[in-house]
Amino acid sequence: MLTTDLRQLNRRAVLDSITAVDRIKPTDLGRPTPCADWTVEDLLAHMTVQHHGFAAAAEGDGANPAVWEVRPLGADPVAEYREAADRVLAAFAAPGALERDFALAEFGVTVPGWRAVGFHLIDYVVHGWDVARALGDSYRLAPELVEVALGIALAVPDDESRGQPGAPFGPGVPGEGVGLDRILLALGRSPHWPA
Repeated sequence: MLTTDLRQLNRRAVLDSITAVDRIKPTDLGRPTPCADWTVEDLLAHMTVQHHGFAAAAEGDGANPAVWEVRPLGADPVAEYREAADRVLAAFAAPGALERDFALAEFGVTVPGWRAVGFHLIDYVVHGWDVARALGDSYRLAPELVEVALGIALAVPDDESRGQPGAPFGPGVPGEGVGLDRILLALGRSPHWPA
């Protein structure tokens, strides 16, 4: 896939996540989420810092562990999230950004820019759904985004590393599903959470 297309699909995933996050009210921050042991506040703090970390990687500073450190949210966490999303989208859109290697200290790897965008895309497809589910909302994605995200999800190794503390995704969940449900199952989520 052309990096331009991947960038555009990542942008859609991020914008979809903003739509979900925009519905968060202060009283929602303590709600549980499909991310084990994380509240909505924990998830939002993680999502915000990941945007900053990936933006730093696109800007050449992703090897700095400090840019990946989760910080407490401020008085307006939804606005903070939007600002972080704007930053990463601008960083990815910069001329030549995806032709560089991205150091991702959070994951202990350096990867081509286009691959880092794929990592980011799948993270925000899943975390956008996490937010929506925590709020009891539905979450729909464009078919072309689902198609690309599914390919990325199925390429993530489902091995013992998924059971380690801090692993980005849990072990795959048995079950039948298509589209977004299949992505969620492959990455350790039950599409029927919290049932």
